[in-house]
Amino acid sequence: MRVFSGIQPSGAMHIGNYLGAIKQWVKVQGPESFYCVVDLHALTLQIEPGELREQTTDYVASLLASGLDPDVCTLFVQSHVASHAQMSWLLECVATYGELSRMTQFKEKSSRQEGHRVGLLTYPVLMASDILLYETAEVPVGDDQRQHLEVTREIATRFNNRYGETFVIPKAVLPPSGARVMDLQEPSRKMSKSVSSPLGKILLTDEPAEIEKKIKKAVTDTDGEVRFDWEQKPGLSNLLEIYSGFSGESPESIAARYERYGDLKSDLAILVVESLRAITERYHELRRDPAGLDAIVSLGSQKASAVAEPVYLRAAKAMGLF
Repeated sequence: MRVFSGIQPSGAMHIGNYLGAIKQWVKVQGPESFYCVVDLHALTLQIEPGELREQTTDYVASLLASGLDPDVCTLFVQSHVASHAQMSWLLECVATYGELSRMTQFKEKSSRQEGHRVGLLTYPVLMASDILLYETAEVPVGDDQRQHLEVTREIATRFNNRYGETFVIPKAVLPPSGARVMDLQEPSRKMSKSVSSPLGKILLTDEPAEIEKKIKKAVTDTDGEVRFDWEQKPGLSNLLEIYSGFSGESPESIAARYERYGDLKSDLAILVVESLRAITERYHELRRDPAGLDAIVSLGSQKASAVAEPVYLRAAKAMGLF
């Protein structure tokens, strides 16, 4: 079964990215798995060219360090496959302004950007192109991306009805735990690469002392009872969710072992440090070999193009392009 997913290289990668998506990518990777660093999406942000190039390289290294194997799956950079931008224009001519302007992330992000870019409105169409080019049956996504996948399904269905059966209609696959890791300082919102404060997010490359400090300073509450309850105890429940994501145990069973917040935080810090140790070491090893990273990305882009281009040509022909 064909699987596709992508990640935007904006800000340093954190444990919310890892538990919410990347860990699942590694679990299901195979010959029909396509994973992408979506650098074109990052152009909707205010980002310097050199920073974008550096972060794209960082993300490739982080994905490989997290367990993606280029001999098993296809890992590539979005802008290296021309069909993504080409397909996006075709689908923009099928999508409607109404469905794009209703997107929750568009409303939130546009409110924070004065004179926001048109790409901020239309990037769900580019995301739809990413998915549909690979005839994707399942898309492993975090909870916050479900709305975008629904738009992809709507656009693909409309295209098929209007121009004939062209696209596979994909469905979302959500990881069983850690699907939405929240900010350690503001547990009412998700952990974010661009919005969270330094203390609110744990980076994959954080030193052990930094991880311990961030977890110990994480917001909880004052009643002292350890239980998994998102409504009454969002900060504590977030810590239990993170613990669950790394250990594989249920948050409820973890909570039952503890009577004090401090003990929970101490054990969680140890767990996170040990879980990230191999990833961090592998990341630094990969970053010391830029030629090796370039070779992996180049081969992945060739493999992705061989799959994507025929789908684009099929869609273009269906729409009447010569």
